[in-house]
Amino acid sequence: MEAKDFYSLIEKRQSDRKYSDKPVDKEIIERIINAARLSPSACNAQPWSFYVVTNEEKRHAIAQSSSSKLLGINNFTMQAPVHIIVVEERENFTAAMGNMIKKMHFSHFDIGIALAHLTLAAQAEGLGSCILGWINEKKIRQILGIPSSKRVLFDVLIGYSEDPLREKKRKNSNQIVTFIE
Repeated sequence: MEAKDFYSLIEKRQSDRKYSDKPVDKEIIERIINAARLSPSACNAQPWSFYVVTNEEKRHAIAQSSSSKLLGINNFTMQAPVHIIVVEERENFTAAMGNMIKKMHFSHFDIGIALAHLTLAAQAEGLGSCILGWINEKKIRQILGIPSSKRVLFDVLIGYSEDPLREKKRKNSNQIVTFIE
């Protein structure tokens, strides 16, 4: 892959909110998950697990647990043919010690990096994605049989996007970058 292809991929990746009902091949989902699996993590802790939900009944139940008609939040979740539930796993000893010493929770950074890999891989496969943090953790845990000792952090929607490519509204580089030469 040439560098320009990678930057083009980044420019095209967006949070999609409209999906076709076309199913996503399991092999494609496995490649996307593998991209997340290969992402770096503090002390190689790999503090994540992924529940890939394609079963219609369960994904509709999860969609209802990731939206609110009353608040008008995430009312598009029913359309996505794939929901990837992201669960925070226990860190290894070294990462846990680093958290205590540095007073940081590196697992959340690590999961963010994994999700960046996952969503860019989805884009490379011609799929749209959207990371949802507004979820009902307790309901999702019940739907999927995830133990109460585990933290459910995100619902990542994957599917063939029907959203048009939007212009990105971002701060200018001079507002966020300082060069010290």
